This record gives sequence, C-alpha cells and structure tokens, in this order.
Amino acid sequence: EVQLVESGGGLVQAGGSLRLSCAVSGVRIGDITVGWFRQAPGKEREGVGCIRVVGGQTYYPDSVKGRFVVSRDNALNTVYLQMSGLKPEDTGVYYCAADYDDPVCSPREFGYWGQGTQVTVSA
Repeated sequence: EVQLVESGGGLVQAGGSLRLSCAVSGVRIGDITVGWFRQAPGKEREGVGCIRVVGGQTYYPDSVKGRFVVSRDNALNTVYLQMSGLKPEDTGVYYCAADYDDPVCSPREFGYWGQGTQVTVSA
C-alpha cells in the first residue's frame, strides 16, 4: 500500500523559505510520479510542482517557477519541495501525491495522497 506523509509546514514571513518533505512508503519513488499540490481556503487544489517517473523531469506552474524546487532522495525514499521567496498567496494546505502512471501535474490525475501540511505566509 502506498502511503505518503508530509512534514515541514509552518508559519513564515513573506520572503522566507520552507522545505516540505514527503516520506513515501510502499513503493520506490523512482517508480512513481510525485506531485506537490496546495489548496487555499475557498480555492481549488492546484499543482505547484511535479517530478515525473520518466527521467525525473520536473514541472512547475508559472506562479511558482523560479521559487519552488521539487527534488527526491531515492535513498531516503523522500520527495522535497523547497520553497523560497514565499508570498502570502502561497498560503494553504500543501499535499504530496503519487501515481504509477506518468500523469500531468493535475490533482485529478493522482491516486495516492498524503494528509497535508499547513503553510502560512504572513505579510
């Protein structure tokens, strides 16, 4: 059974940085695509970075490109989301998700989800 556990969320001032971790069990992260998604109150869940099973290619939406980086440590079976230059609009619950296929970075395409971790960016 694939399980994902996020950690590393918290409160940070605008301009600051945070690193989120997604510990994966039940599958090797090199065999899956892993995505990071966020959901702000009253808004739809959106992708903020994905790392594909094919070649480890990464994808970022324009809203976070240049500020967020997804990486993985195969030895620890953990995927990270390094966030810098944080803005108040980055506030939300951040989820990691996984899928065996090679989906686009859309929440509808991912079948396994963690419980989420809150990120709050103060102005």
